[in-house]
Amino acid sequence: MLFFTQCFGAVLDLIHLRFQHYKAKRVFSAAGQLVCVVNPTHSLKYVSNRHAVGQTSTEQGSLRSYHPPETVHDPQLIPCMCPLFSCQWEGHIEVVVSHLRQTHRINILHGAEIVFLATDMHLPAPTDWIIMHSCLGHHFLLVLRKQEKYEGHPQFFATMMLIGTPIQADNFTYRLELNRNQRRLKWEATPRSVLECVDSVISEGDCLVLNTSLAQLFSDNGSLAIGIAITASKVHTAEAEM
Repeated sequence: MLFFTQCFGAVLDLIHLRFQHYKAKRVFSAAGQLVCVVNPTHSLKYVSNRHAVGQTSTEQGSLRSYHPPETVHDPQLIPCMCPLFSCQWEGHIEVVVSHLRQTHRINILHGAEIVFLATDMHLPAPTDWIIMHSCLGHHFLLVLRKQEKYEGHPQFFATMMLIGTPIQADNFTYRLELNRNQRRLKWEATPRSVLECVDSVISEGDCLVLNTSLAQLFSDNGSLAIGIAITASKVHTAEAEM
């Protein structure tokens, strides 16, 4: 009975996912936009950090001080940019995309304009919805996070970051758009580089910020559709033509 109950639950989840995808395609197909249904992921980064702090404090009371040998660090190596896990990986920025795809299973969508459909918005914080977006010869990381900036008051933070340097990021503009029930909300900005860290961007509020009531206003049966468009600046376009 337990086996059949689990199988039945998995089938219901699959039906629910297919239904959400069908609804999104029906709504946005007229505009010719690509729809990506993104399921939530509970962030393990904060849990692992708290566990590490507690473990360190316990070990300090029982172990003597130890000074590891000094190592030469390559300044061109950057840490893992996935906001979900405390990953110890380091590598060059050219292989960040491969690491995110192969290790953290983050999907890539192609096209200048897509629709990011985040499901299960009711789940408790902290929760993340993440996708990579490939267009104009570059890769971008879209992060939607549900987080309690103040205790008992969860908010939603959405930002687009370029997997590249800050100088490269200045050549692009991204737009996030919510549109439902004759209401429209837009956020337009220059993307930040992943070298600047997603947590810093969210803590500074340099992104689209929604409180719970506003997110519910634009959501449909617990799913939030965000239209995404990325354009190149005029200077970047002129240089490409030359």
